[in-house]
This record gives sequence, structure tokens and C-alpha cells, in this order.
Amino acid sequence: MEEQMTFWDHLDVLRGSIIKVLVAAAVMGVGVFFLKDYLFDIVLWPRDSDFPTYRLLGAEPFQLKLVNTELTEQFMIHMKVSLIVGLLVASPYIIYVLFRFISPALYENERRASIRLVGSAYVMFMIGIFVNYFLIFPLTVRFLGTYSVSPDVETLLTLSSYVDTLLMLCLVFGIVFEIPVVAWLLARFGMLKAEWMSQYRRHAVVVILIIAAIITPTADIMTLIVVSLPIWLLYEVSIGVVKLTQRPATEENN
Repeated sequence: MEEQMTFWDHLDVLRGSIIKVLVAAAVMGVGVFFLKDYLFDIVLWPRDSDFPTYRLLGAEPFQLKLVNTELTEQFMIHMKVSLIVGLLVASPYIIYVLFRFISPALYENERRASIRLVGSAYVMFMIGIFVNYFLIFPLTVRFLGTYSVSPDVETLLTLSSYVDTLLMLCLVFGIVFEIPVVAWLLARFGMLKAEWMSQYRRHAVVVILIIAAIITPTADIMTLIVVSLPIWLLYEVSIGVVKLTQRPATEENN
């Protein structure tokens, strides 16, 4: 028979888990920091007209220059990007450590559901980052970086603006790609039905087009469609997920 853990025992376990998380993030961050050339080859690749997305869409060659305006800017950006990438690299281990701390308090069925939820959320978040890097961000940076109100105005894009936009869009699309997971969770609690989502599909398409227009402020209809497509597919996948989630509940009621 397992001994009942006291409050202080739980606190010690929590402290140990937090230390493991911090050490893992720090080690990966330092490791990424020393891979500066490889790291920024990847980060800066979308500004190159030779980027795969531009070649696939047949975009015209363009030149986008980045400038540094502050003495400490490049070093601070190097540290920030290294920390964030290191956190992403260490994230599977971090999730594992945190789940090990929480799982003893869950019943077996809750544990299985939690594993599905956390695993699905993590995978969808990473897919969102991947889609942003290869699709959304390149289209955004190409349009905004080459947009000009007059030939007399030269565009000089700062490194901090470029990196901040990349990180912000990665976060935004990581969250956007959680739509199927959120839909599954709401359906599990009976707060969402596939019939409702199908009924308001046209309204959803309009909202998706508005969101895509805000994310990529371009007059190019093709770009708008390309950006809207993955979000619309997420909505359609969510309808299927909700249907599958509703079915077991309906069978139980019968």
C-alpha cells in the first residue's frame, strides 16, 4: 500500500520537477546559442527570394535587407531566439516531467484522456509553427518588406522587427491550429455540436477570410486564398472531430 504523501512531499516533488524543467530549457538554450550560424540561416531564410515557398508560387525575385539599429540588439535577439528555440526543443521532455507530476492525481480514464489531449495539442501547435514558417510568414514578409508608397522611399527592415514578427506569427498560428483540439474538448463537455458548425459554415468562412486579410494585409487574392485555406481546413477537420466525439455519447444514451 502506497504511503499518503503530505503537502510538503508534494511541494518537494513540484520543486524537483520545476528544477528539471529549468535545467532542460537552459541546456537546450545554451546548445542552440552556440549553433548561431545554423540557427540564423533558418530564421533568416524566408527573406531570401530563393525560399521554397516563393519558388513554388512562382514569385518574382526580390531583395530584402535587414539592418541593426542598436548596439546590443543583435546579441539580445540571439539570446531571445536561442532561448525560445531551446524551449521548443526541450518541450517534449518538459511536458513529460509536468505530466508525471500531475498524473498520480488522475484516474486511469482521466489519464488516458489527458494524454490524448496534451499530445494532440502539442502536435497541432508544432504543425501551426511549421505552416507559419513555410507559408504565412514568407508571404507576409515578402508583401510588407517590398511594399512601397513611393520609389523615393527605401525600405530598411530592422532585424528586431523581422524576428518579432516571425515569433508573433508562430505563436498566433500555433494557437490557431488548436481549433480541432478545442472543438474536441467542447464536444466532450456537450458544449459544441457538429450540426451547429455545419449550419454556420458560411459565417465561419467569412470570419476566416477576415482573419486571413488581417494576418496578411495584401491585395493579392491568391495570397489571401492560400492563407485562408489551412484555417478553413482546420474548421472542416473540427466538424469531423466533433462528429466522432458526439457518436460515443449518443450510443451511451441509447
